[in-house]
Amino acid sequence: MPTLIFRWFRKTLIVAFAVFGLLATVLLAMIAVPPARPPMLSSIAVGPQISLSDLPQLSRFQARDGTELAFRRYLTAASGAGGDRVAILVHGSSGGSRSMHTLAKAISERGVETFAMDTRGHGASGTRGDIAYLGQLEHDLADLVGQIRAVRPTAAITLVGFSSGGGFALRAAGSPVQELFARTVLLAPYLGNDAPTSRPNSGGWASPSVPRILGLFALRAVGLTCCESLPAIAFAVPANSEKAQTGVYSFRLLVNFGVFRDYRKYLTAATRPLTVYAGSNDELMFADKYAAAMRDFPNVNVKVIEGPNHMGLIYDPRAAATIADDVAGRSPLD
Repeated sequence: MPTLIFRWFRKTLIVAFAVFGLLATVLLAMIAVPPARPPMLSSIAVGPQISLSDLPQLSRFQARDGTELAFRRYLTAASGAGGDRVAILVHGSSGGSRSMHTLAKAISERGVETFAMDTRGHGASGTRGDIAYLGQLEHDLADLVGQIRAVRPTAAITLVGFSSGGGFALRAAGSPVQELFARTVLLAPYLGNDAPTSRPNSGGWASPSVPRILGLFALRAVGLTCCESLPAIAFAVPANSEKAQTGVYSFRLLVNFGVFRDYRKYLTAATRPLTVYAGSNDELMFADKYAAAMRDFPNVNVKVIEGPNHMGLIYDPRAAATIADDVAGRSPLD
């Protein structure tokens, strides 16, 4: 009998090691697949030529981990007298604070002091294309609000996010940091790959490594996060544009900068007002599907602006004026 038990145990152990080895081999093979850089998408990478002659200089603040993060501050006539409204702008994927200049300027001209971020992993903030851990971007956002509160202790703050930054703004609106904001405005938000508003691969803008992403999620499920700095998605930016744009995201930046899981759980958790804007000719998102996607959430108001494409929503002066009027509390679209 002891011999039979030993043989059974040995066979079971051999099978277990074989299965473990096979799973490990499959996971390693999945994780080894890098994202492929897609061809340049001219409507995003080139876009309209906007004047940056009056672009504010970068300012910096120290995040809780000691890193100096960058932003641009758009002052108003009331800035020195303690204005009662502030807006924080979050750019889209691969971008930076300068991409929000047209909109930031329009908002500040309406009396709302505006802060346009270089989100960590972009522009002059942190390591390009990476962050240290999931949830760090929410910490950074809260730290920026802390800096603003030092000079605007009672101002009502509106969070405005564009594209992937819109997904991140929704993530914030459905998390504990929502208490820092009076409302959130989402501009053509990327709501995740499975959302009805998302075109396949964002209309050619993004090329994720699905095997690597799935493999890293599998490792995270068993408590292993050692490989999450690996590139997981590439964007259709021009060649040799590394100084101006972030062409590749690590797994952890990809997951943190947006709503990678079901966007509806964040809408359910959001208690403050939300407004969604989209351009009718958006080539990355299905603008006409936002209303249906938000139908079950009465605190969300969806508005489609006729004319602009994806980047036009923040570059086109008419679209920027409409959004700025809304942020400033003037008459938005009916």
